[in-house]
Amino acid sequence: MSEGILRKRMHPLQRQIEQLYASPAPVGSALEEARGLFQQFREALTRGEIRAAEKIGGHWQVNAWVKQGILLGFRLGELTENSDGALSFVDKSTYPARKFSIKDNVRVVPGGSSIRTGAYIAPGVICMPPMYVNAGAYVDEGSMIDSHALVGSCAQIGKRVHLSAAAQVGGVLEPVNASPVIVEDDVLVGGNCGIYEGTQVRQGAVLGAGVILTRATPVYDLVREEVYRATADQPLIIPENAVVVPGARDIRKGKGAEWGLSLYTPVIVKYRDAKTQSSIELEDWLR
Repeated sequence: MSEGILRKRMHPLQRQIEQLYASPAPVGSALEEARGLFQQFREALTRGEIRAAEKIGGHWQVNAWVKQGILLGFRLGELTENSDGALSFVDKSTYPARKFSIKDNVRVVPGGSSIRTGAYIAPGVICMPPMYVNAGAYVDEGSMIDSHALVGSCAQIGKRVHLSAAAQVGGVLEPVNASPVIVEDDVLVGGNCGIYEGTQVRQGAVLGAGVILTRATPVYDLVREEVYRATADQPLIIPENAVVVPGARDIRKGKGAEWGLSLYTPVIVKYRDAKTQSSIELEDWLR
């Protein structure tokens, strides 16, 4: 990549955030100046102008400086009390809860949900109570976050994704170069699923209820007769349009074999087709 392209992609705040992150904790007037810089950064994050990871040339790239900026917010903030009706909270002053208005075109249904400032929620997103989105998360247009679902710090959620009830999308801040969880466009995440440790779920995939994906989880593809695993420099990647369900594999030695035990493993049983599509179209009526 040429130096010119690198300059073009560098956000005006990047160098300042990197310098502040590498410096000792500021005090006095320097602290107020640093908080002002962080507020600019947080507003850009909330507007979706910057994000913790982005797809460039077909590959996901971690923006470590953005994660540094998010961590700075915790360093620069102080505990403060705030209330919302009958509820009261104590949190860092740098990360208040987000407020929405009609012009945002985001549905936040009443009932105990919370979204931190510093999370990008695109127009057309629906948030069913109670749910939570942490700072640094990016949720793209037309997605639905169902009841009891979590979108962790820096997680990247694509367009028209359905995170079903109790789905958990893990967050990551440290180490700053670690890849966050990425769920691409048109993915259906079933109820009680868990996606953790930088796993990437590619476009159009369907995760059946109860599927758990981590770096240590091998995924068995019965269609292509392959086994997918994370490597030292690559996360676990679920292929496009894969339909994944919970499965099990036998333990074939030692006491596990003697006792007839098996271990949980996700299994790809098919790839998305017209029948799969018709079974998930019901969610369109909710929009």
